Amino acid sequence: MRSASHRLIDNLDQVGGQLTALYPEKYVFDVAGFPKILAKDLVKGMAEQGLQWKAPLHLGEKVIGLRQEQENGKPLFTVVTDKDAYPGRTVLIAGGIGAFTPRKLPLKDSDQWLGKGLYDRVLDPQAFAGKRVLIVGGGDSAFDWAVNLHGIAKSILMIHRRDGFRAHQATVNQVRALSAAGKMELRTFWELRAIQGGKHIEGVTIFSNKTKEEETVAVDCVIPQLGFVSALGAIAEWGLDIEKEEIKVSQTMETNIPGIFAAGDITTYPGKLKLIATGVAEACIAVNHAVHFINPTAKIEPGHSSNMALFGQKDD
Repeated sequence: MRSASHRLIDNLDQVGGQLTALYPEKYVFDVAGFPKILAKDLVKGMAEQGLQWKAPLHLGEKVIGLRQEQENGKPLFTVVTDKDAYPGRTVLIAGGIGAFTPRKLPLKDSDQWLGKGLYDRVLDPQAFAGKRVLIVGGGDSAFDWAVNLHGIAKSILMIHRRDGFRAHQATVNQVRALSAAGKMELRTFWELRAIQGGKHIEGVTIFSNKTKEEETVAVDCVIPQLGFVSALGAIAEWGLDIEKEEIKVSQTMETNIPGIFAAGDITTYPGKLKLIATGVAEACIAVNHAVHFINPTAKIEPGHSSNMALFGQKDD
C-alpha cells in the first residue's frame, strides 16, 4: 500500500508463526471484526491480504546474519540466511517469541520416527482420523489437542510425568470429563520409555515414575507436546538494545539502529500489550515510518485505504 518493494523471510516452512505452529485449531476472540475465528483461518485471511502484492516469500530459511553498510550516505542492510542473502533499505523484525523449535522426546531414536507416526506439530487433525493416538505433555497444547482430536481419533491416551498441569483450567476440566466418561484416557506420573514399530509406529512402552511398572500400548501416532525452545538466534548479535529476549523500540517501532524496525511479540516498550491486534497495529506503524526513513519526503500518514487509487477508489 506504500508502493515499497518488500520480501518476507521465515524460519518456518509456512506462514503464520505461533498461530499455525502452536494452536491452529484454537479460536481467537479478540481480533476486530471477528466474534471468533480459528487461528488457522485468521492466518489464511492475513496471508491472502498481505501476499496479494506477490512479494517474494522465503520459507524454511533461517536468518544467520546481517551485514550493515552505507551506500550513497544511506544505510544498506543485507539479511543473510542459510540459503541466500537479501539486500534492503530497512529491516522489519516480526519474529514473535523468536525462532522456536519443538522440544524433543528424551529418547535416543526419536528422530527416526518422524514421518512414521511421530508428529512434532499438528497441522491437520484429519491426519489422525481413526488412529490410536498417544499425547505426551501437560501444557495448553497437549490439552487442546486431546480435546480437538476427540471424535476424530479412534482412541486417545494422554500421559504426563506429574499431576500438575500448565494449561487453562477449563480445558483441563474438559479432558478430565472426557476421561471420566471413558472417551479418552488421562494418566499422570507416566512417561514414555520407548517406541516400537517397523515402517510405522505400532506401539509404545510407557512407565510409571511412581510405581515403576511398565506397560506396552498399541498406538499408531505419538504427539509430543513438551513445549518449544525459542531464541532470538542471530538477531541477538546485531547490536540491538535487547531486554529479557525482547527488542526495545521507540513509539515509531524503530530500534536503536536507524533503519531497523520491529513489531509484535518480539518488542518491548512502556505499556506494551502482547496481542495479535496490537501486533498488527505496530506493524502498520513500523512500515509507514520505514517508508518515511527511506524517503523523507514521503508522508508518514498514508491516508485511508477506502480512498486509495491503488484499490480503484477515489477521494470522497
